[in-house]
Amino acid sequence: MRNKVTRLHFVILCAVALASPRIASAQATHLLVVTGVPGDDEHAQRFQKWATTFIDAAKKKDAVPEANVTYLSDKKATRDGIDAAFTALAARAKPNDTAIVLLIGHGSFDGRQAAFNIMGPDLTDLDWAKLLARLPSRVAFVNTTSSSGAFLKAVSAPGRVVITATKTGGEKLDTMFPEVFVEAFADDGADRDRNGHVSLLEAFEYAKAKVTQTYQQKGLLLTEHATIDDGGEGSLAATMFLGIGRTDAAAQADLSDPAVRELVAQRDAIERDIAALKLLKATTDPAKYDAQMEKLLTDLALKTKALRDRQSKKDESR
Repeated sequence: MRNKVTRLHFVILCAVALASPRIASAQATHLLVVTGVPGDDEHAQRFQKWATTFIDAAKKKDAVPEANVTYLSDKKATRDGIDAAFTALAARAKPNDTAIVLLIGHGSFDGRQAAFNIMGPDLTDLDWAKLLARLPSRVAFVNTTSSSGAFLKAVSAPGRVVITATKTGGEKLDTMFPEVFVEAFADDGADRDRNGHVSLLEAFEYAKAKVTQTYQQKGLLLTEHATIDDGGEGSLAATMFLGIGRTDAAAQADLSDPAVRELVAQRDAIERDIAALKLLKATTDPAKYDAQMEKLLTDLALKTKALRDRQSKKDESR
């Protein structure tokens, strides 16, 4: 009897959703990647490789438009250049968008103040806090440098994901974290829940595990302890992705079609809601959890069907 009621409930929900579809605004992801002063040719090559690996994964696997990616390096990565990039980002990012700021390079900490090393005067942890506060969207700040742990106190804020390659400012050696963190977004092995997307939390845990494993294999003392802070033990980071992804029906979707792009964005938003709800299961009333999950899964099924129907009609017209 319970199964029959559940199935009936599902049918009713589908009918209601079809009669008055939920309109969700498309969410966009904006990336700002900054590589600091390298110091030598070897580091310059590494920093550029890591930055391009991250950007390529965002564009090719997660469908982030070129216009939403800003990459600053060399003479462009100065105080003025970074300030201008934040001004532009704040102007185009909507409140429901996601902004991900990635720092690759060298960091420093003098016992009181932390800094990201760039050409000209460095930007301190307090400088970055002021820049991040200008963004109206959901924000993730990823500092992969040495001594990056000293940034945590200054840049952490409600509704913001902060990832650092080290736990404290005292961990001052070059970090291995950035190399494996950026690789995570192109590695299906990092996608633990197999939903076709690699979340910031999945990338963080993938990279942290890889770094620890590498140090152990080499018999070295672990000198970097990656840290994540979003005020909710990774619950927000689990819902943040580089872009819309290309899974299932979306894999073959024609993203040049505004209607298809909108459907994919809506589907992605539902998947993020499902991921967030799963993390709250242990602290949510079972009946309430089941009801919310059933609705989300129904919405997801309907959105996937709409996407497939739209794509089929386009294919038939060719």
